[in-house]
Formats: sequence, structure tokens, C-alpha cells
Amino acid sequence: MIRLLIFAILVLALGYGFSWLADRPGDLSLVWEGQLYQTKLIVAAAILIAIVAAVMIVWWFVRLIWTSPHSVTRYFRARKRDRGYQALSTGLIAAGAGNALLARKMAARTRGLIRADQEPLINLLEAQAALIEGKHDEARQKFEQMANDPETRELGLRGLYLEAKRLGAHEAARQYAEKAADQAPYLPWAAQATLEYRSQAGRWDDAIKLLDQQKVAHVVDKATANRQRAVLLTARADEKLESDPVGARDDALAALKLVDDFVPAALIAAKALFREDKVRKAASILEQVWKARPHPEIGKAYVRARSGDSVLDRLKRAERLEAIRPNNVEALLLTAKAAMDAGDFGKARAKAEAAARIDAREGAFLLLADIEEAETGDQGRVRHWMAQALRAPRDPAWVADGFVSEKWLPLSPVTGRLDAFEWKAPFGQIEGPVEEGSAVSVDAALKSLPPVREAAGATAAEATNSPKVASPASNAYVMELEPAVAKSAPSVSEAAPKPVPQDAEPRPFFGGAPDDPGVKDHKLEPEPKTRLKLF
Repeated sequence: MIRLLIFAILVLALGYGFSWLADRPGDLSLVWEGQLYQTKLIVAAAILIAIVAAVMIVWWFVRLIWTSPHSVTRYFRARKRDRGYQALSTGLIAAGAGNALLARKMAARTRGLIRADQEPLINLLEAQAALIEGKHDEARQKFEQMANDPETRELGLRGLYLEAKRLGAHEAARQYAEKAADQAPYLPWAAQATLEYRSQAGRWDDAIKLLDQQKVAHVVDKATANRQRAVLLTARADEKLESDPVGARDDALAALKLVDDFVPAALIAAKALFREDKVRKAASILEQVWKARPHPEIGKAYVRARSGDSVLDRLKRAERLEAIRPNNVEALLLTAKAAMDAGDFGKARAKAEAAARIDAREGAFLLLADIEEAETGDQGRVRHWMAQALRAPRDPAWVADGFVSEKWLPLSPVTGRLDAFEWKAPFGQIEGPVEEGSAVSVDAALKSLPPVREAAGATAAEATNSPKVASPASNAYVMELEPAVAKSAPSVSEAAPKPVPQDAEPRPFFGGAPDDPGVKDHKLEPEPKTRLKLF
């Protein structure tokens, strides 16, 4: 386009020049060797331009003849190179399709048409053909050649990394990945592999530094970088929790700034603050995370924030969490457990049944079995709830690559993948068509619940711990339970809480230490013990 524009400008300039000369007629005289030559000015200009054009044509023709051998050689060389690149393209397509025979044939043809030092992709084609044929030693040699070439260094390192992973040589794979990441931090595979290797070795500082380089190089997006950084900070905080609680607290709080509902970071931050006696701040963090993402571990840490609290205090805190997230399964189950520990079996049963109606899963029915055991001790009713739990879906857990862990881990123990654990229900049941009537329903379970046996008048501890004896007709022992007044104060586990009057001053949730004078502790009175009397 630019050349066409320049040509048009030159033509216009010549036309304008001839027009200007035509409007201004004149004669041009030339005396040469005593002869006078006279002509019109416009004719002289035309002759001059024709002479210039003739000289240019003659020069082009002479130059064409002079450079013709090189031009002919270059033509045949370009044609040969084009055939070589066509063969290389066909070979790479064949290698991608798994056609080793055609890939080998095209590689040999390419080498005959193009030199390997001119086109390094020939080594890649031969390496791919060797991999298809199962000749891994030859493929590794080709990848090493590519790794020594600056143009194909990254490609060769990736091939060597994949081969080391295939052979299970994790140390060699780590070295190849780190070398590639140091030379080219913008490579996603090298950066991710190096990040996981450093995390597996517990080199959290180096992993965080590499992640920052990836973020600057735009290898990962901002959201992914913040998530992975929060995971790394939480892992470092978990490692520091015993030796450096202050450092663990700072790392966990920094992780929460990046991901505000990250449950593991909130738990570590709360534990570190509990050790510093900053119960109120820890409770505030747990409440914020609970509001965004209710989790049973958050609820357990919140309810058991102070070890010296009574069961009624724990029940109040559980009800507080339920008020934050009403009609939530985790909140209902947490309140049900706290009510069962406090001896309020009616409330515990109601909350557990409400949770089962929302999500009929294993934990809800197991909790109903525990409540039945503690309240009535009727083994028939307990077994009924246990049977419902066996049929119900499993509770959520920390799951990564099919592995179920009791606690959160930064890496998958199966694949070593970073941030692999998710809080979800594991696959514990065989998938298939649901038979009619096989779905678990708490209402159906309540209708089929057997009545309490009349003979079951003892408490749960008596029903489960008492030996079974025969009747007098069978000439055996007969057991009778008699209440006996305790002569000494029972242990905390055996004591029952005294009911709190309605006008009593409520105890604050996290207002101070257990020994503060402003905090009113509930008095625990001993429960009458029972003794066994044999006749």
C-alpha cells in the first residue's frame, strides 16, 4: 500500500513537471565540438528522463545476469526447505495421532531436506516417535539435546520432567522443574510443580516467594494466587502453632485477609489467640467465619473455648451460633450435642430431629442414637437409630483425591496437589438406582420407632453397665438397684448441672477468664449414685 502511494506521488510529480514546462516554453542550446545543438526545453527534459530510465533498465539487466547463479541456488534451496517443513508438519501430526511408522518416515525425510541445527523441531519429532514406540532411552537422549539448545531448552526440560515422573524419580523431576522455573518462571507447569515440591518439603517461605513471582508474571490469576497464598500461610501457621503461637496467629490472620471464610486458618488463629488469653477476639473471628460458612469444627472450637465452663454455658454458646445461622444442619446438630451434654434430652432430641429433616445423614441418626442411649437406655431404640444411620448418606469430611482425612491438610497425600482438600461427603456408597422405600426419612423412622420397654426404668449407665441375670425360677441371681446417697463429691463427669433460676444473672459468653469475680459460676451438685444389691 505504501509503495503504491509512493508510485502515484511520483507519477503526479512528473506530470506536474511536464505541465509546468509546457506552460513556460523555451529553447535549450548546446555547443559541443564547434557544433550548435538547439531544441525545445520540454523535449530536452523528455530525452533526459528517457536516458535515466534506459540506464536503470540496463543496470537491472546486468545485475540480474550477475546474480542469476545465486538466485537459482536460492530458489532450489527454498523449494527444498519448503518440502522439508511440509514433511516435518506431516510427521508432527502423525506423532500426535500415534502413527509411529509415518512419524519415523517423515523424520528421516526431514533430516534429508533440512539440517537439524537449522530446525531443532526435528529432535522433537524423533523424540515423540521414540515415545510412541516405547524407546524411552532414545527419547531421553533427544530431550537432553533439546535441553542443551537455548531455543528448545524449556521443551527439553519438560520432556525430561515427564519422563522422570513416569519412572517415579521424584528427585530428578523436582530438579528439572526447579531448573525450568528458575530460568522461566512464567511456565505454568514448572512453577506449579516447583511450588508443590517445595510445599511437600515444608519450605513454605520459598513456596510463597515462588507464588509471588508467578503472580507478578501473570502465570496465575489474582483469585487463585490469593487462595494458594492463604493455604501456604495456613500451613506455615500450623507448623508454628506449638513453638511460635504469635507467628502462627499473624500468618493465620493474614490468610483470613486473603480468604475470609477459610476454616483452617480461622481455627489456627483462634487456637493461637486462646493461648494468649484473647478469648473475645478469637470468638469474634469464629463467629465471622461461622456466619459465612458454618463448619462443625468452628462450632466445636467456639463452644469449648474455655475448659472451665459448665455444660449450660456451652449450651448457651451453641444456641448463640444457631441464632446466627438458623435452620442450619451444623447449627442444629451442635445445639443438640450441647443439650445432650447438659441433660436437656427434650431439646436435644428436637434439634437432632430437625437437623435430620433438613439433611437425613449419618451424623444426625447417630446423635439420635446417643440421645436415646443417654435418656432411656433402650437398646432396641438405639439399634433402630443405628440402622437408620447405616442407610443414610455419610457426613461431610475433608476429602482429596479419594482420601478422607480427619483434619485439613495443605497437600494431597495421594498426588501431592496443593489445596486439594474439600469439605464434602465422601463416596461411601455404591451408586445405582434407588429402590422404592430405600430412602432414609426421619418421619418414617419415628413412626417405626419401637416403644420404650416398661422394664427399662434404669438410667443409661445402669442399662449398659449392669450385668444380665436370670430370674429366680431359673435358680439364678436377681439384681435390684437401690439409690444410695453419695458421701463424697462426685467427679465433674458424674455431676449434673443445677437448674438456673429465671431471674439469675446470665453469664457472659467470652467476657473474661473463669476466675474473674464478675463471672458467676454455676454450682454443681452431686447426683445420687446407685449401687447394686444382689439377693
